[in-house]
Amino acid sequence: QVLLEESGGGLVQAGGSLRLSCAATGQTFGSYAMAWYRQAPGKERELVARISWSGGSRNYADSVKGRFTVSRNNAKNTVYLQMDSLKPEDTAVYYCAADRRTYSTSTTFLPGYWGRGTQVTVSS
Repeated sequence: QVLLEESGGGLVQAGGSLRLSCAATGQTFGSYAMAWYRQAPGKERELVARISWSGGSRNYADSVKGRFTVSRNNAKNTVYLQMDSLKPEDTAVYYCAADRRTYSTSTTFLPGYWGRGTQVTVSS
């Protein structure tokens, strides 16, 4: 199985940047599509960005498109979320997730593994 741990969250002013990291255990990390979700208080968890197992395909929520960039380094068993031009509306707990399937070519993402989350707070 895949164990995930996020890091890099914190407090930042509007317009600033943060880079989140998600470190995975195991030797099969490169076979899983990965994604970042976020959840604000009182709201449902939403998909922010996803990246295919090969890294060749990336998708973003409309609310973050052009500001966030997801990437991965399979040699380091790590996925990243670079967040630029942050807005107060981006404030949430951000979660890393791995797809439940290996080498998936599906257009959907089915989370099977979750990290514990990292808090991102953007002040106005």
